[in-house]
Amino acid sequence: MTRRSFLRTSGAGALALAAAKTSLFAAEENNPLRVALIGCGWYGKTDLFHLIQVAPVEVVGLCDVDSKMAEAAAELVATRQPSKKKPPVFGDYRKLLADLRPEIVLIGTPDHWHCLPLIDACKAGADVYVQKPISYDVVEGQAMLAAARKYKRTVQVGLERRSTPHILEARDRYIKSGKLGKIAYVDIHSYYGSGNGFPPPTAPPASLDWEMYVGPAAWRDYNPGIHPRRWRDAREFSNGQTGDLCVHLFDVTRMFLDLRWPRSISATGGILMRDRHSSVNVHDTQTALFDYGDIQVVWTQRNWGRNPEPDYPWGVTYYGEKGTLKLSVWSYDYIPNDGGSPERVNAVEEREKYPEDVAHKETELFAAPANRRNLLNFVQARKSGERPVADIEEGYISTACCIMANLSMELGRSLRWDAEAGKVVGDDEANRRLARTYRAPWTHPTAESV
Repeated sequence: MTRRSFLRTSGAGALALAAAKTSLFAAEENNPLRVALIGCGWYGKTDLFHLIQVAPVEVVGLCDVDSKMAEAAAELVATRQPSKKKPPVFGDYRKLLADLRPEIVLIGTPDHWHCLPLIDACKAGADVYVQKPISYDVVEGQAMLAAARKYKRTVQVGLERRSTPHILEARDRYIKSGKLGKIAYVDIHSYYGSGNGFPPPTAPPASLDWEMYVGPAAWRDYNPGIHPRRWRDAREFSNGQTGDLCVHLFDVTRMFLDLRWPRSISATGGILMRDRHSSVNVHDTQTALFDYGDIQVVWTQRNWGRNPEPDYPWGVTYYGEKGTLKLSVWSYDYIPNDGGSPERVNAVEEREKYPEDVAHKETELFAAPANRRNLLNFVQARKSGERPVADIEEGYISTACCIMANLSMELGRSLRWDAEAGKVVGDDEANRRLARTYRAPWTHPTAESV
């Protein structure tokens, strides 16, 4: 496929989104879906604005522990949604759910705050779009899946690589077609750098409820480096780049190759180059093996030194018997083993079709087409009753595997997973660590308690 033909295909895809909004949701045009957002930061607003682009919705409420951020988001929403109404803002998601009873809830909080709002939203009768990774620990993920099924809710995860046009095209052209041949080894990697430290702790600003921000996580004093954009460098709130970047490409690999749970998960690494006394306390180095027997999936993270893949600083490579396929959010390359000509296709943005994405400077323009399609698939699935492409169960498997890679690294041993029992085989310590200790007064949910 040439660059020109892919441009035509992408343009047709943008038109198809507009047609889908017109035809699929005609009944909702005069009765828009009532939507609420919990977590009004970077990707919370991104998801919300893209949902407005693909479905008839009315944003009825916003929630954030930072009142200044929530108010700013409300002002933006008033300029974006068709009604031009400014939605009310809340500091506690429980009050939002009780007062508004929205039909759809988007969750864009830091990872440690995904679980409880999702369960409560399902109980309140809402369908949910939650950002990845779905949870901070494995037992949270089990409880979230159980809640979605018990309350019969549609839950889509923001694993939007499953909806990325050029990635799906690469799957069809080289993997489904058999052009790559048998695949025995997959390399997922990130060579992105990371911060060296945070500023010293200070008192939080008056607009920020830091007690609620920390919520059920282990306590960490506020400092101005963590909020709003660097919380992923705080282990109390995230699983580092394994939970942020590995999960995306591990998940799409599972989709490409029809994989579920690996036989075993093992990982090594840690904080090897950064000052161990740094206030950034997530690992800077990791090598993880997800062992599927005849397919080995390896994650390599190195946040220091030279990047050996200038075009693919964060990417995945599929090694097949007939060729190699390199893939990222920006492009893909196919290199045949028989000496034939390599092929490259670059992702195409849709900024001309959606100029408001450019106006909202926080938008990742390369990811916007995927984000829109993932949200459209969510509302389509909600309407049809079918499972969405990034269903909560898929999000649970991919998230749990990445969390267990971190756990293997921390314990210094390989873990074998019993999917039916939902436990690590023969490892009591590992099983105790599948659920973190919640800070009072919060109670850690389980699949049985929801």
